[in-house]
Amino acid sequence: MTNYLDFEKPLAEIEGKAEELRAMARQNEEMDVADEAAALDRKAAELLDDLYKDLTPWRKCQVARHPERPHCKNYIDALFTEYTPLAGDRNFADDHAVMGGLARFDGTPVMVIGHEKGNDTKSRIERNFGMARPEGYRKAIRLMEMADKFGLPVVTLVDTPGAYPGKGAEERGQSEAIARSTEKCLQIGVPLISVVIGEGGSGGAVAFATANRVAMLEHSVYSVISPEGCASILWKDAEKMREAAEALRLTAQDLQKLGVNDRIISEPKGGAHRDSQATIEAVGRAIGDMLRELGNLTPEQLVKARREKFLQMGSKGLAA
Repeated sequence: MTNYLDFEKPLAEIEGKAEELRAMARQNEEMDVADEAAALDRKAAELLDDLYKDLTPWRKCQVARHPERPHCKNYIDALFTEYTPLAGDRNFADDHAVMGGLARFDGTPVMVIGHEKGNDTKSRIERNFGMARPEGYRKAIRLMEMADKFGLPVVTLVDTPGAYPGKGAEERGQSEAIARSTEKCLQIGVPLISVVIGEGGSGGAVAFATANRVAMLEHSVYSVISPEGCASILWKDAEKMREAAEALRLTAQDLQKLGVNDRIISEPKGGAHRDSQATIEAVGRAIGDMLRELGNLTPEQLVKARREKFLQMGSKGLAA
């Protein structure tokens, strides 16, 4: 069953009517509903085009959070072979919100690391909805150090509303772990590429995305705070999230203008959740392109280019 977003309700009605007609025809073979159902399908396709032709920033946030979007595990299963997960931070515990390990991408050994939200109630609770604790970032640091030692490119898949703000996480040094993960991204002498596949929330995302190349899916978002959090702070009203989303410039398109995002990966019409396989294949092509772009650079050149990229970030500015 398709999960429809708030602004997709008219689409849900049309597609629902088409499915009802087909269900009736399956029960009564004498009914001929092909023409009527096809007409509804055409109307739904036109409406889908119209809805997604020019999404507002807030609607992009909703699409980026869609529960049926492909998640980190889906990408790893489809794009990487010989994946060997590595667990634990060698200090406190293993954080299931962060998954990572050794793998091959198109036959090339790599280290892949990402946030995993889960795809049902049980897995979402287990994965803490993709919100990593300090041990998750320390696990990522350990994997990046290993990749650097053995000369393996690092691929990160970002999809988190932000780092977990709980009491235990703060007691175990959440901000310090995020800072050290970001620092490690700037230090390693191997290609580091990052793809924002859904939400890129605050320092929890920056800790994985301080990369030589940052790509974003067309309807993904990347910002210092969620629109709801921003609205609560600025206007003391979380319901002003639409205005906050506009002000935050969190879309892939705005961030490309600012120099934060290097590449926009197109999504199927209606968002990644409408055709997960096509989306995953598009991400795979982008990862391959970015790895090839960085393949001939020395460790010193990679580190220097990565630092310069972030020092220059935002200098392009946005048109008023």
